[in-house]
Amino acid sequence: MMVGAFFWGGLADKVGRKQSLLICMSVNGFFAFLSSFVQGYGFFLFCRLLSGFGIGGAIPIVFSYFAEVLAREKRGEHLSWLCMFWMIGGIYASAMAWAIIPHYGWSFSMGSAYQFHSWRVFVIVCALPCVCSVVALTFMPESPRFLLEVGKHDEAWMILKFIHDTNMRARGQPEKVFTVNRIKTPKQIDELIEIESDTGTWYRRCFVRIHTELHGIWLTFMRCFNYPVRENTIKLTIVWFTLSFGYYGLSVWFPDVIKHLQSDEYALLIRNVPREKYANFSINFTMQNQIHTGMEYYNGRFLGVKFKSVTFKDSVFKACTFEDVTSVNTYFKNCTFIDTVFDNTDFEQYKFIDSEFQNCSFFHNKTGCQITFDDDYSAYWIYFVNFLGTLAVLPGNIVSALLMDRIGRLTMLGGSMVLSGISCFFLWFGTSESMMIGMLCLYNGLTISAWNSLDVVTVELYPTDRRATGFGFLNALCKAAAVLGNLIFGSLVSITKAIPILLASTVLVCGGLVGFRLPDTQTQVLM
Repeated sequence: MMVGAFFWGGLADKVGRKQSLLICMSVNGFFAFLSSFVQGYGFFLFCRLLSGFGIGGAIPIVFSYFAEVLAREKRGEHLSWLCMFWMIGGIYASAMAWAIIPHYGWSFSMGSAYQFHSWRVFVIVCALPCVCSVVALTFMPESPRFLLEVGKHDEAWMILKFIHDTNMRARGQPEKVFTVNRIKTPKQIDELIEIESDTGTWYRRCFVRIHTELHGIWLTFMRCFNYPVRENTIKLTIVWFTLSFGYYGLSVWFPDVIKHLQSDEYALLIRNVPREKYANFSINFTMQNQIHTGMEYYNGRFLGVKFKSVTFKDSVFKACTFEDVTSVNTYFKNCTFIDTVFDNTDFEQYKFIDSEFQNCSFFHNKTGCQITFDDDYSAYWIYFVNFLGTLAVLPGNIVSALLMDRIGRLTMLGGSMVLSGISCFFLWFGTSESMMIGMLCLYNGLTISAWNSLDVVTVELYPTDRRATGFGFLNALCKAAAVLGNLIFGSLVSITKAIPILLASTVLVCGGLVGFRLPDTQTQVLM
């Protein structure tokens, strides 16, 4: 996504918003669908890599494309409504994950070579909106501002006339003759160097085309650091980086904190089974949240048992049978198995830690995840917390859309980042699951206003000839900051929560103060 944002954003300033958006969304949709059907893990990652490369260009192109057909008076409001569809997409994805993935029964197989499980259905469902977007985009016009920028003023005039006539009909007013009082002087279009077909091979011509386009994208990117936009680019870089670092770092951190709180609460109820000997027994019930230390089992049968968070330490199993057994968070540490049979179990090698086997047999060993969400209900929290966090941005989206053109972009940007940093600081006092989830919802609701206003300001600060390139660079920087935030917060969350909280809070407040120093673009005509 990081590479895609930079590449497609730059290409949109070279070949057009509509054409670039169609190509990048098609790339995303094709490889997203393909990833649902491939079986190899390496090929799956390759498909997701190319899918991310395609979808990375969506945000910088869409915002540039949409902003260039909006009236100045309503530009901030309508761009904010556009931001809401990011939230709608997030709700759609998290709701579909919650509704589809736990249903392991939604699967089929063709022998051992092809498996299709419920998560693959989820991948297909998430790719459907992209396909709909590609179809809808084929009926959309190109940005008239881009056409004027590249000297195609006749095409731009026809699109502007169509917009004018459509608006007049929508208002119920009599149609007026569309007139243009002033038009931008067309600039000279750079001609693409071509190798003659009779002297050059097809791959040499393709190489020249690709090299020329990439060189043009790089030159446009470097112009984002020229006067008069150089200072704005530097300030936007700081704001984008700090907001992304704090937001994505905490977003990954929240579920881990709740998981730690659940584990601590679960550990308080753990049952320690004292050292005993069992012989000639049969067990067919669920064993949960137990630690068995120094146990001796002789001639025993574990039939259809479900082990949930059970640990066996320094125990001996002699002439025992494990049949139709499933397990989650279950381990055998320093155990000895003698003349023991494992039939149709999911005991993989990693569940036996420093254990010894003497004359043991494994038959029909299960592979993959065998536990359903009914057995491991804590897994629902992954989807529940994600869904609530996504839904919590709805009030912030509505408020930012209604107030964007009233209180100003900079007030909303800087104020939201500072308030987000302050709310982040209060996470220090979160001691329960409900309190942490409430803090997550408050934090997401405050942060979304900053994201919306930052998108609007970024679009308005760049001229048309480098708008998508500048936005693409900043969005790529956003992805890099997200990766960095995930690595730092993920490594610190298991040690202490004080450092991540102070780091995120400080970064957000500093970024908000820089945001106040950006130029006010509320009354500005797009360059």
